[in-house]
Amino acid sequence: MNYSFLFKLFLTGLCLTVLGIYSIQSGFLDVTDVTRRLLPSGTRRLQFSKQRLSDHNIGPFPSKNRSSCSCEGYTLNAQHVPADELEDLQRRRSEEYRQYQLRMGTKMESLILAQPNSPLQYPIQGFVVAPLAKTVIPGLALHAQKRRLYKVSLSVNKGVLSVEDPLDGDQVEGQGRSNLTISSSNLTQLNDLLSRVTYTSTIYHIKTKDLVNFSFEEYEAIFSIVIKRPSVPVLYDPGTDINSQVTITTKTFLRYDELNILINSIRQFYPEIKIIIADDSLEPQNVTGYNLEQYIMPPAQGWFAGRNLAVSQVTTKYFLWVDDDYMFNNNTRIESFVEIMEKAPELDVVGGAVERNQFFFRLQYDEGDEEEGGCLRRLHRKKMQSVPGLNSCIFVDGVVNYFLARTDAVRRVGFDPFLKRVAHTEFFLDGLGDLLIASCKGLSVSHQKKRKQSNYRRFRFPGQKDGRNKLAHHYFKNYLKCIRY
Repeated sequence: MNYSFLFKLFLTGLCLTVLGIYSIQSGFLDVTDVTRRLLPSGTRRLQFSKQRLSDHNIGPFPSKNRSSCSCEGYTLNAQHVPADELEDLQRRRSEEYRQYQLRMGTKMESLILAQPNSPLQYPIQGFVVAPLAKTVIPGLALHAQKRRLYKVSLSVNKGVLSVEDPLDGDQVEGQGRSNLTISSSNLTQLNDLLSRVTYTSTIYHIKTKDLVNFSFEEYEAIFSIVIKRPSVPVLYDPGTDINSQVTITTKTFLRYDELNILINSIRQFYPEIKIIIADDSLEPQNVTGYNLEQYIMPPAQGWFAGRNLAVSQVTTKYFLWVDDDYMFNNNTRIESFVEIMEKAPELDVVGGAVERNQFFFRLQYDEGDEEEGGCLRRLHRKKMQSVPGLNSCIFVDGVVNYFLARTDAVRRVGFDPFLKRVAHTEFFLDGLGDLLIASCKGLSVSHQKKRKQSNYRRFRFPGQKDGRNKLAHHYFKNYLKCIRY
């Protein structure tokens, strides 16, 4: 064996290793740049600079790196805004979006890192306090090796810190202030003091967050305190049968023949269930019947205004939405809807099928950057996944106009009355992220045969101006740069 050759090979490798380490430390070789060049884009992850790592910076960082979304093949919503109004509208739009972020707490979301092998113990989730109320911070402790002196510091931004019932000789500095320091030569005593640290918010807000900086020597941790006013439950008594659980709601306009067919078909299967009708016909006709309420609106107020009115009068836990030209049949079983909702109480809306059309869709939404806004696309018959425990149901973002919904959940979202004629997806768009929606098989209703109604069609299918106005509306209201249905 040639030992001389092996020794030379070893020395060469050693020299290359030393040279590499020196190049990295001196800055000649940027590891981040090399990684970016070598790794495929799909394997890259959020990376922090060498300076941040060396400084032990653990945050908070922005939780999202928002960038402009692509509108390739889309029409920009801003193009539907009159040119002489666009500049002022964009200014108002930006200001309203800024206020929206403050109001909805989107600026509260931040990324915080945890140091490895930290001796600090603290609550990482679930610590909620009432505003202006003193509360002990649970779980604070230090786990460290023997030292001559143990010293920890805590600081907050929206409140003050204290140690409850400190004794003479306890080394506590900053009682009742935003910065608190605790020292002790005895670790057990220090942890006893930490177990009595309290937080009191000094800023009233019904829902906000404070960040606590907790440090010991070179170790640092950041954890959040949720400041939240408790909510009072709002419950609906489901009663004992379907009539006390569900109200049937519909909106009608110029179609009294169809409406009466619908009502008669409902009464064939559900003779006592309440029916609520919102009516904005040009010349209203009186519709009567047992447990039936007709609300007359000003003429031609529109589809979503009528929906708002109808749902506002519901007093039951659920409502079933139907169009005025539907017709109940032997397979129209409201009880099946309710069984699904009761089995999966997190669901807010369950859609069925009209005839054999189980219409549903998914919304693909990219927030985009904070200046231009987001991009949204509706994907027909695209689902998320099956609902656990309900094999006939799938999670979706929108369903057909035949659905059972939780009354309180839909009221929180509402129907935008600006949309008078061309509207359906828009309700589900407004509820994206707030409503949990499913589409289920085996829940069907019939559709009446269509008949010629020239006056109705004139309102039902307006010109292109309504569509353009709707896109301009989305540009401001939903902060959307572009949308494709």
